[in-house]
Amino acid sequence: MNISSPPPATATPRLSLTDQQHLVDKLEVFKIQGRDKHGRKVLRIVGKFFPARSVSNEAVNNYLEEKIFPNLGERPFSVVYLHTDVNRSGNFPGISTLRSIYDAIPITLKDRLQAVYFVHPGLQARLFLATFGRLLFKSGLYKKLKYVKRLEFLWDQVRRNEVEVPEFVHDHDEELEYRPMMDYGLESDHPRPRVYVAPCTSSTSMMDSPFVSMYSMRCIA
Repeated sequence: MNISSPPPATATPRLSLTDQQHLVDKLEVFKIQGRDKHGRKVLRIVGKFFPARSVSNEAVNNYLEEKIFPNLGERPFSVVYLHTDVNRSGNFPGISTLRSIYDAIPITLKDRLQAVYFVHPGLQARLFLATFGRLLFKSGLYKKLKYVKRLEFLWDQVRRNEVEVPEFVHDHDEELEYRPMMDYGLESDHPRPRVYVAPCTSSTSMMDSPFVSMYSMRCIA
């Protein structure tokens, strides 16, 4: 199932706490939907929809405590996080918010969380989690993180017809098929004429290349 991207949020940081929670609900940033291949409930999170500049940590935590956590039930569950089109200037919540959300999750829920499927992580996200992620999140949660480079691999773990994926995620997934260098930060993700690049056939992993490492640091900077 495909859904379109919602209209840009027009809220401001001066919204009341109740209105901030309503905004998060309206944009469907968090939604319990479908099940994985093990029959577990799935909490879908769309990173692009998160109104980072318009909501406070308190509003997000209150929304999760009132609307999401109680509906996950008492059984194990999984998370599908769609990282597509997330950027620091618009919808990235920031380190303090991520830590606040993590700390607000009840310990019983943390124990029942079986896997976090991180869709379209990108090179910068991988580097961030490989460094700050180990400090922000306890090893128990970090070990449950599963990188998913393409939607086809997500469907190996999650029931395809039960989880809605926005159209822009499908579009980005298709773009990656034609421009695989985007996965390694070697090519900009800005729209451009589609060009097919032959996959690397070397037995050496691209992530082990000194060139990739140097380029990656320039991207982060």
